Amino acid sequence: MFNTKRISEIGLKIQQGINRFAFEMSKVVGSQMKRGYYVVGFLGFMFQLFLITESTVRRQNITRSNSRPVQLHISDDQVVVDNGLAKFTFSNPGGMITGINYNGIENILEPRNDENNRGYWDVVWSKLEDPKDIFDKLPGTHFRVVEHNEDQVELSFTKTWIPPVNGTRVLPLNIDKRYIVLRGVPGFYSYATFERLKGWRNMVLYEGRIAFKLQKKLFRYMAVSDDRQRFMPTFEDRERGRELAYPEAVLLKNPSNDKPKSEVDDKYQYSAENKDNKVHGWICSNPATGFWMITPSNEFRVAGPVKQDLTSHVGPVTLSMFFSTHYAGKSLGLKFEDGEPWKKVFGPVFIYLNSGLDKARTTSLWQDAKKQMSIETESWPYDFPRSGNYFLANNRGTLSGRLLVRDRYARKELKTANSSSVGLALPGPAGSWQTENKGYQFWTQTDANGNFLIKNVLPGTYNLYAWVPGFIGDYKYEYNVTIKPGSIIRLGNVVYVPPRNGPTLWEIGIPDRTAAEFFIPGPAVTLENTLYEENPAEGFRQYGLWDRYTDLYPTEDLVFAVGVHRYQRDWFFAHVTRNAGNKTYVATTWKILFDLKQVDTTRNYTLQLALASANGAELQVRINDGGAKLPHFTTGLIGRDNAIARHGIHGLYRLYSVNFLGSLFQSGKNVIFLTQPRGKSPFNGFMYDYIRLEQPPSTN
Repeated sequence: MFNTKRISEIGLKIQQGINRFAFEMSKVVGSQMKRGYYVVGFLGFMFQLFLITESTVRRQNITRSNSRPVQLHISDDQVVVDNGLAKFTFSNPGGMITGINYNGIENILEPRNDENNRGYWDVVWSKLEDPKDIFDKLPGTHFRVVEHNEDQVELSFTKTWIPPVNGTRVLPLNIDKRYIVLRGVPGFYSYATFERLKGWRNMVLYEGRIAFKLQKKLFRYMAVSDDRQRFMPTFEDRERGRELAYPEAVLLKNPSNDKPKSEVDDKYQYSAENKDNKVHGWICSNPATGFWMITPSNEFRVAGPVKQDLTSHVGPVTLSMFFSTHYAGKSLGLKFEDGEPWKKVFGPVFIYLNSGLDKARTTSLWQDAKKQMSIETESWPYDFPRSGNYFLANNRGTLSGRLLVRDRYARKELKTANSSSVGLALPGPAGSWQTENKGYQFWTQTDANGNFLIKNVLPGTYNLYAWVPGFIGDYKYEYNVTIKPGSIIRLGNVVYVPPRNGPTLWEIGIPDRTAAEFFIPGPAVTLENTLYEENPAEGFRQYGLWDRYTDLYPTEDLVFAVGVHRYQRDWFFAHVTRNAGNKTYVATTWKILFDLKQVDTTRNYTLQLALASANGAELQVRINDGGAKLPHFTTGLIGRDNAIARHGIHGLYRLYSVNFLGSLFQSGKNVIFLTQPRGKSPFNGFMYDYIRLEQPPSTN
């Protein structure tokens, strides 16, 4: 008997392949390539078609390996879905995940927690006129079965906003939480639609996520990436420890794993950028069991590919963060005025379970989780969600082009923008994607020749944005890009002209939007996290590095001589305040010393100041007169990203192109004074990305 549903799904994949083949052929014809290349194009099409259908075939093979149909059991207070590999229990009608039975473990989630504190969606929000945060776990008030057959169960738990009475604080959103269990798949998918209608009250959303709290006694080994995984301290270890500069950071004393006797635990030490935050989770050694959060796409996350957020941390806790103010500040809250409508689908994400025979090894479970992550990524967009708000592949479009760079003072010819980030986001100024938070974003990286292909874009009007490693500033394509269902748009060459007014006199750092290339000290001996002792490339994640500036510069501030000092060794990674004792912090001024052979006093010199992070700080610039009452330039108070405290190495990117009249300089020795005058806490400051002084432009 034919499975018409499966045939339809495979047909959809084939149609995707045909669209891609047409796209490849348009490139061939447009380039007037030789006839032989048609064969290459066709083979490329066949290979792409294989890749497109491979994930469907894999899923079919998994299904065939277990013939048990998906079973559904509904009672007054719970819903149970069982596919023979795992059994999932949801509260009815709340839609909380209360139980996961797998691999002989009765409940992977912490059974001692209340049922609404094991697995759940939640948001943090407030009213515009009352900024007090409200935490809401989004309990459903209505349950229905969207689909139930032998291959799939999809459940819907909804919450509909009703205008409150007597001034009560009720979240003005409609919520539809969905859970999908497939036949033969060890895990489940979850996604949700958030919706506001016209006329509804104002609000600000600060954080949205799905969270899981696992059995404390079973899950001790955490894995975030290949080089960030370890046996973790316990929640009880944290309770016995001493709180440090903020509640999330705790100095452990005699932790239960006893290696070492003393170290710091801080959930922000395990943050990741969106582009890297694809799979993370926990492993139980006996029985060997893995619990993994897999995020196959970043299109529904906010603020672009380098936005940082939480992953897994002590609890044991596993999160999928959809939006938050972390590493950006309150400005990244989703602000809605009275009457403003909005709708967005978050997810699906995949909660994946795996198991192994060797209880002593963790590598195989992690490697399998990464493999499954690749399968899920290749399968995006999924073809099985049944919400009309979720866009399937045939309702999406494709954009391609080639990004080049023209910097006439660096090299006269066009340069290919290889390994550059290119993306589509809602229309706005250049760089606005990093604070955009209400729409969808679609990002990719260019190849060695600057070519880019952005697939599976939802219909809508976007701007094309980019930034190029090695060059300052942000690119924005001059025209809006409108994506329609099934559309294939080829832009051809697009050229980025980065900010520059004249030839380089000197530069400090690398324009890569982070402070990672500068000097990052080791932590104080008593404040180490042993994971990063073994992984020095991630050393910026150690706790308390801001205080190391005072250790290195106890009385005099940093002085950097161009041509003498090296930024990798002599430029501290963060311009912070100095600890003066008694919980007092004072302003700091850094000096850049340099020589000019001759000065054109009648023309402008340009100082390019690229900041990788700013937090409650001000950057004042003075030229050759550190005691001048008024600075020659100031940013004013900027930033709330808190990346210094949260081990982020970058927050939001800012670029200031500042012109100074040549009369401020002199032939011979010169000094630029960089002052951060706001000194209320150790976290007031910024991280530099890159600094460049340009001489006046040439006249020829």
